[in-house]
Amino acid sequence: MRVAITGTPGTGKTTATDAVADTLDLDVVHLNQLVKDEGLWTERDEDRDTLVVDLDAVRDHLGDWDGIVESHLAHHLDADRVVVLRCRPDILEQRLLDRGEPEAKARENRESEALDVVLGEAVEFHGEESVYEIDTTDRDPEAVADDIEAVVAGEREPSAGTVDFIEYL
Repeated sequence: MRVAITGTPGTGKTTATDAVADTLDLDVVHLNQLVKDEGLWTERDEDRDTLVVDLDAVRDHLGDWDGIVESHLAHHLDADRVVVLRCRPDILEQRLLDRGEPEAKARENRESEALDVVLGEAVEFHGEESVYEIDTTDRDPEAVADDIEAVVAGEREPSAGTVDFIEYL
């Protein structure tokens, strides 16, 4: 089973995935850390203070992987199920600011979340039948982890397009 856990930065991917790793017997790869540790990037975007990930190198490095891969880029990998964590854009922006992200980066991610960018990419690459949305707004990591575990166990139906932040816009 290959499960990609993705979402805009600040939606709670790492925290929820760590909680899932404690209960499920699956290997977990935190892709952003792997990229840094293994040099799987092509350049540094100085304006955004971020690395440009070499997705082909990531795919080669992971090979025929099994388990969970977590990252805002995980939906770009082949996977059986894709979990897209979502968060109301204003809450997401505040989470990012609280953890010290620059205002411009927090605003950019808020807008990305409001426009369903990661969800759209996940559905385009994997199809609606493989994508599961989970709203993390005002939920604790254990509750989100329970929902992820239900996806892994096949106890939850695909749900692309069910989280709606239209009132935010």
